[in-house]
Amino acid sequence: MKSKVMQKFWQGIFLTVFGGSSLWMSGVCAQQLEPRAYSNVPVGINFMILGYGYASGAVLPEPSLPAEDVTARIQTAVAAYSRSLSLSGKSAQLSFLLPYARASVDGKLEGVPQAVTREGLADPGIKLSVNLFGAPAMSLKEFASYRQDTIVGASLLVTAPFGQYDPTKLVNIGTNRWSIKPELGVSQAFDRWVFEAALGATFFSDNDQYQGDKLRQQEPVYAMQLHAVYNLRTGMWAALDGTYYNGGRTSVNGQLRDDVQANWRWGTTLAFPVNRYNSLKLYAHTGVYTRTGTDFDTIGLAWQYRWGAGF
Repeated sequence: MKSKVMQKFWQGIFLTVFGGSSLWMSGVCAQQLEPRAYSNVPVGINFMILGYGYASGAVLPEPSLPAEDVTARIQTAVAAYSRSLSLSGKSAQLSFLLPYARASVDGKLEGVPQAVTREGLADPGIKLSVNLFGAPAMSLKEFASYRQDTIVGASLLVTAPFGQYDPTKLVNIGTNRWSIKPELGVSQAFDRWVFEAALGATFFSDNDQYQGDKLRQQEPVYAMQLHAVYNLRTGMWAALDGTYYNGGRTSVNGQLRDDVQANWRWGTTLAFPVNRYNSLKLYAHTGVYTRTGTDFDTIGLAWQYRWGAGF
């Protein structure tokens, strides 16, 4: 009986920590905070990105679990490659992302301390972004005279079930399912300020190997992002970021769980050039309101190297 309670404990905790999406998404949180996602870039430029994120905070398990003082610490390293393109005369970007994660969760089950750690590859992703209006495809020379006004863009992010997953284990880094996230965004410039908004939804395929042969399903997660970006000087900018996401209720073998998400997060981002080819980005995010899931504080650093197109 005790082992069944412990299994339910870790099942509830790790569905809470990892249930919203792939672990690496959003710098280890359920949703991304991504300013300047639809800014224009000259065609033919390549980007190599290496990032590291650290998140820690409280986990809010289901009320039915005899759990207390549950905390999680998640470290994520991400390698990404992106290239700017021209699609029917519109500027676009194609990106590939490969994450690696380490997660540690501690808590008390009926007053007894419990802990578990997992480490390995998380689910990789591919993303295509296209600026539909206000950001035509341009060469580096043409881009020198470009000034942003209004940009309307769209993106599609797909994650694949290639992360570390063992159906005989309750705790895994990978999710053993596909996800797809379409998004529509708008960006409006006012002198040095740029204001951005985006609406998206993440849809999930089923995991038919949950705890061996159980079927785990999840409803879509709907998200809204808002950003206020200030360009300090050429190549340097700072942003205030916010997001709200809702939905994502799960079920196991048709039994619904009380884990609907309705959470607010906000943060800040600072990016600055090191030289012509290299730049750094720093970010910090925290929860404002968490109905269920993880109330994380997140910090991270990303290094970017760019080349190509006569740059």
